[in-house]
Amino acid sequence: MRRHCALATLLRRSGACLILAVLLCPMLPSLAQDSLPRIRFVRDPDPAPTFQLKDVEGKELKLEAFRGKVVLLNFWATWCGPCRAEIPSLVELQKRYKDGLQVIGLAVDEENEGYVRSFAGTQGINYPVAMGTPDVRIAYGGVGALPTVFVIDTEGRIVQKHVGLFNPVLYETEVRALLQLPVTVKVETFQDQGEIFLKNAERATTLPGVDFSKLSSEQRAVALHKFNAESCSCGCQFTLAQCRIYDHACQISQQRTAAIVEEIASSKETKAEPAASQATKPASPKP
Repeated sequence: MRRHCALATLLRRSGACLILAVLLCPMLPSLAQDSLPRIRFVRDPDPAPTFQLKDVEGKELKLEAFRGKVVLLNFWATWCGPCRAEIPSLVELQKRYKDGLQVIGLAVDEENEGYVRSFAGTQGINYPVAMGTPDVRIAYGGVGALPTVFVIDTEGRIVQKHVGLFNPVLYETEVRALLQLPVTVKVETFQDQGEIFLKNAERATTLPGVDFSKLSSEQRAVALHKFNAESCSCGCQFTLAQCRIYDHACQISQQRTAAIVEEIASSKETKAEPAASQATKPASPKP
């Protein structure tokens, strides 16, 4: 009798475990996805600005020639420590994914082309290097820090931008994902609000260093409109919104945007709203 009870208990527990497993199975892929690291690509990306240059070896260098490959467009300089540090990883990536990847180095050195060519040779650079002209730099948003890498997909669209020294594993993962090779990450998309192209700053709902906490949603919209309509006087030739994205340290755009926020928060129209709303209330009936 005891054996029969023990067996019945075991069967009940086993059945409960089986039911639990059946219920959890559909959730496992979702749980696994949530625990994965993430990479992000632009949703509905803009085309990469085209260019036609001569590399330091005198060969023609056209971005269009690499359509169908993933391109890592690297703005760098010989004097830039982080730029020099990432060269070996870019060389290795070019070796490993030569059939689907093209690294391009655009040097923004003040040194002459001969010095850059010699430097590239001593570093064993195995990808094209050209001098990044001012026109190209402006076309890509004015490249304000080095290194800056634009990730361009096989259709010639900019899907990500990295400023500063990054882990080469990130670049490799992005390249593999864009080449539709297996990756153990979750791929997410985002709308460009000026992070890639400054012209898209008008889409932004927040800006670096700007405190919107005093404003209502309507007032925030007014402030953002002003930020996108008014030019910054620091000499950058950008709007206030673009300058806040491009140069977080700019005191002029930070002070001006703060002043605009304060003006809107303390405007007469805003203060008059409560009084106006009271004036519209129906008068209390006389007793």
